[in-house]
Amino acid sequence: MNTVYVNFENIVGRIKPMHAVGQPPFAGGFLCFDFSHMEHLKKANIPYSRLHDVGGAFGGNRFVDIPNLFRNFDADENDPASYDFAFTDVLIEAMYQYDLKPIFRLGVTIENQAHIKAYNIHPPKDFAKWARICEHVIRHYNEGWANGYRYEIEYWEIWNEPENSIPAKNQMWTGTAEQFYELYDVTAKHLKACFGDTIKVGGYGASGLYGLYYHPEKYGVDVPMREKDERYEGDIYRVDFFLGFLEYIKAHGSPIDFFTWHSYAKVEKTLVLDAYIHQKLTEYGLGDLERHLNEWNNAHENRLFGTSEASAANAAMICAMQNSHTDMLCYYDTRLQASAYGGFFAPLTYEPVCTYYAFAAFGELFALKHQVECVFDRGEAGLYAVAATNGDRKAVMIVNHSEEPRQLHTNIADGCSVYLIDQEHFITKTDSSAAVFTMQPNQIVLIKN
Repeated sequence: MNTVYVNFENIVGRIKPMHAVGQPPFAGGFLCFDFSHMEHLKKANIPYSRLHDVGGAFGGNRFVDIPNLFRNFDADENDPASYDFAFTDVLIEAMYQYDLKPIFRLGVTIENQAHIKAYNIHPPKDFAKWARICEHVIRHYNEGWANGYRYEIEYWEIWNEPENSIPAKNQMWTGTAEQFYELYDVTAKHLKACFGDTIKVGGYGASGLYGLYYHPEKYGVDVPMREKDERYEGDIYRVDFFLGFLEYIKAHGSPIDFFTWHSYAKVEKTLVLDAYIHQKLTEYGLGDLERHLNEWNNAHENRLFGTSEASAANAAMICAMQNSHTDMLCYYDTRLQASAYGGFFAPLTYEPVCTYYAFAAFGELFALKHQVECVFDRGEAGLYAVAATNGDRKAVMIVNHSEEPRQLHTNIADGCSVYLIDQEHFITKTDSSAAVFTMQPNQIVLIKN
C-alpha cells in the first residue's frame, strides 16, 4: 500500500502554470476561423499559450512570424503600411476573449524541409532593423500603434531553437552560434531600452540538452553515459551553444528576463536537464532567473494518442515539474489537426480526449493558488502527487504512471470526493473513499471537496 499524506495547513509555495500550452486550438473554415475550442482551455484554467508554429497547414504564411508581419524587409519599419497584422490580430483577439494570454515568439516557424530550401530561417541582414521591427510589433499589441491594442502582453521570446542542429542541418537558423548571440543581444537591449520593465524579454527556446548524457563527467551530471550514435554531433552542439550563450550575454551585459528551453524526454531525464540548467544559470549569476520549459511532450507517439498512458505520462510531468526549478510549462501542443504532438483533441470530431482532462485537473489546483505539503514515497516509480488549497477549497492530484495497480491510503478526511481520469473516465466522480482506494495502471485521481 502507498501512502499520500497532505497537510493543508502548511503552505509551501504557489501552484505554478505547469499546464500552459503551445499552439492554441483553432480551425480554418470556408468563411471564417473557428476559435470556439479555446473555451476548453478557459474551462481548464489554462492561463497562457505560446505562439510558435501557429499557422499550421492552413496559414503558415499568415500568423505571428516576423516575415508574415513585415513582409518586405527593405520597407520602412516606422511606417504602419509596411506591416500586415490582419491574421495575427484575429488570433490574439480570440485568445483574449477566452482569457488566454499569449507568449509571443519573435521569430519564425520551423522549416522541416530546410534541406531542400530554407526561406525564413536565415539571420536577418540587419540585426538593428530586425529589433526595430520587433519593437513596432510590441507597440501594436501593447501601445495601440498602427490601429492596434493595449493588451499588455508580458512575455516576448526572441527566436526559437537556433541550435536545432548543427548549422549544416539546422531547421531554425542557418547562421552561426555567434550570429545568434549577437541578434539576441541587439534585440534584447533595444526592446528593454524601449519598454523597460513593462515587458519581459527572453529566449532562446533551447532545443534540448540531451548531449549531457554522452559526457556526464565533463558536464558534471550524475547519469549513465550514452554511447555515441547518429544524434551525437547535434546534441553536443546544443550543450555547447547553451554554454556559449551564457558566456556571451554575461560578457555583453545582454538583458534577459526569462530563459526558455525544450524537452521531449521522459520525466526523470527532463528533471536532470532542469537541474543542469539551474546549475549553469546560477554559475553565471542568473540563479533567480525565471525559466520556462515552453515545449515539451513526453507522449508524442501515434500509438499513445488518447490513451491512459499518454494522460498519465503528461500528468506525471506536470506534477514533477511543479517541484522543479522551472516556473512554467507549455505543452506542445493543442492544435486541432491530426498530429502525434497535438494531444488534446480528437481529429475530425475535435472532442477533448483524456490528456486534456489531466490538464483540466491540474487547472483546478492552479485556481486554488497555494501549494501545500504533500508527502509520498518518491522512490516508488511512477507515483506523483501535488496538493493545493485556497483556505476553503482543497484538492489533490495523484498520478499512477505505471503498469501496475496501486492501493492508496491517505489522511484526507470525509467530505472530499474522488474523481478518475483515464481513457474511459474524464474527471468522473466515484463513490470511492478519499482515505483508501485503488488506482488502476496509468490512472489519475483528483480528490477535492
